[in-house]
Amino acid sequence: MTASTANTASLEALRRCHFAVDLGAARTRVYVKGAGLVVDQPSAAAVNTRTGALIAVGEFAEKMTGRTPGYIRVVRPVSGGTVVDIEMAQRMLRHLLGDRIRRALRRKPRLRAAVCTPHDADPLSQRAAIETLVGLGARRVELVDTLIAAAVGCGLPVEQPEATMIMVCGAHATQVAVLSLGSIVTAERIPVGGEAVDHAIVQLLRHQHELVLPSQSVRPLQLALSGNGLTPQGPASTEIHGRDVATGLARSVRVDTATVRNAIQTPLTAVLDGIGKVLRDCPPDLVADLADRGIMMVGGSALLPGFDQMLRQATGMPVHIAERPDVCAVQGLGSMLEGRVEPLVLHPTTAGSDADADSD
Repeated sequence: MTASTANTASLEALRRCHFAVDLGAARTRVYVKGAGLVVDQPSAAAVNTRTGALIAVGEFAEKMTGRTPGYIRVVRPVSGGTVVDIEMAQRMLRHLLGDRIRRALRRKPRLRAAVCTPHDADPLSQRAAIETLVGLGARRVELVDTLIAAAVGCGLPVEQPEATMIMVCGAHATQVAVLSLGSIVTAERIPVGGEAVDHAIVQLLRHQHELVLPSQSVRPLQLALSGNGLTPQGPASTEIHGRDVATGLARSVRVDTATVRNAIQTPLTAVLDGIGKVLRDCPPDLVADLADRGIMMVGGSALLPGFDQMLRQATGMPVHIAERPDVCAVQGLGSMLEGRVEPLVLHPTTAGSDADADSD
């Protein structure tokens, strides 16, 4: 069993991989070479604490959150893009893949896999990701930076000598980077994601309206803010259903959306600070490129209504949301596996012999 850290320079190694996994805090996605995206499910598993048996994974386990008897526990083996429970992550992946796909993968003589890891993942986190896929039978695991995979997945020209800025809005964290020539020039990981926004809204409703939300109803609240959610042009108020803190009875309240916008301003300001730091650390020539090209948003939380407009106003740069922002990273891995990404070949006239020596 071996592992290597992959960037776009080791596309040859990625082309030899048979499947790729994007282990996200919210969802797990698996791409199988030749078959495409075969798994796109929540990173959740329901376990019987008495017997240790796995009862459900994915969507069904997610639906069970907050609705189970005492002896059934819904666990999340991945937190912030890092595997925190290797054994449970392996069991979850086995069930999500199903017998047919697992049998097809096991028939490969030397099974190779690729996995996304956050930009600043420490060696322990990388090891946990490798161990998880080794448990599925992988003999070799390539590690790919989530930022590069997502940039490839949303069609950015990462191999070109021009700056592209990508922002991966995850559930647990937001990663921002400037890429050029297939590598990361400067990057920042902000420990604020969709979950922090959810938490801010939950706290607001608890303190101001004494209302407890069911665990699954925070997203509808964000959607109720409509397409202009984070801007004053959105709806003035929205009705929320929950449970009264004191009585425990069901109750509805009408919430002023301006207060919701204020509540989520704090986590979103941290994201803006991170973008500012990346731009300050970036060479001036690349920043000039970015003024025209702007920021590409990917990740599930990129769909937060009005988030892109807020970034536009704060940075003065164009902001684009990828066509399918939630699956960009795994689609990028898939493009690398299928050999659809052409590496940039440099032919310097004077340093040709040095380049050859390096490749040896």
